[in-house]
Amino acid sequence: MTELRELVKSGDVRAVARAISLAESGGPEAEELLAALYPRTGRAYLLGITGPPGGGKSTLADCLIAHYRAQGLKVGVLAVDPSSPFSGGAILGDRVRMQKHATDPGVFIRSMGSRGHLGGLALATADAAKVLDAAGYDIIIIETVGIGQSEVEVSGQADTTVLVTVPGLGDDVQALKAGVMEIADVYAVNKADRDGVERAAAEIGQLLAVRDMDEQTWMPPIVQTVARDGTGIADLAGAVERHRRHLAEGGRLEARRRERVRREVRSIITSRLDDWAESKLTGDVEAREDLEALYDKKTDPYAVAGTVLKELEIDNGG
Repeated sequence: MTELRELVKSGDVRAVARAISLAESGGPEAEELLAALYPRTGRAYLLGITGPPGGGKSTLADCLIAHYRAQGLKVGVLAVDPSSPFSGGAILGDRVRMQKHATDPGVFIRSMGSRGHLGGLALATADAAKVLDAAGYDIIIIETVGIGQSEVEVSGQADTTVLVTVPGLGDDVQALKAGVMEIADVYAVNKADRDGVERAAAEIGQLLAVRDMDEQTWMPPIVQTVARDGTGIADLAGAVERHRRHLAEGGRLEARRRERVRREVRSIITSRLDDWAESKLTGDVEAREDLEALYDKKTDPYAVAGTVLKELEIDNGG
């Protein structure tokens, strides 16, 4: 573990890949490694890219990689792909689309299967980002699966979230609904050479117009792009940089990252409590008897839960 930690800190690509695989597997070794790397995190800027399937998220990410590399920045990419419900494997199409950067030592691209995790990310995405951060990557791009309006988790993981929309894919309807349309810090209307781009941009503008905003509130810019030929990529990167400067003012970035830490700790606690509860309900004789009584309608779910929680001295609302 000590050797792996030092290799990750030095930016060794194989060590980074191994560390991310360890994070995906979980367990005590992963926790030990991540704990050792944690003091070196917080330097990278996390850029989330989300939006509906077919919007060109991967192509946009590919263009942004080239843009940031031209500035001399090291770029890490975590591209989350949907997993097969049968094998658990992922198609890993995002890595194929970014293949031209595969030999660049300043770029690390990792495809991660969602493995059924909801919200558009993989369960280990946050830990993988920490590994890349500790390895010295300046920009970490997190590309989500692309599952629609429920894909909002990325906004809690990224410093800036870019929502990619496309004319003609129903985004004019999505703009009127709650969900993924509300998490964007920057809107990218991609494939802007298509008909209907002005309408798509206008409807996003109408959505923003009804929000309660003051002079301190960030107004998400709407950038038109054509990722296949690089049109608008500099404007998109410029919009991201303006949002970054906005967050830096008044401690907004620090506040956002503090909230991220709080949510992460809560997630870890919840996960461990869930594992404990499952073990308790399946392995404890008294708990199984209570479940049988519950099935026979001799008690109720709240009473059974209260009995279990007494062991942890948790107030269960009674």
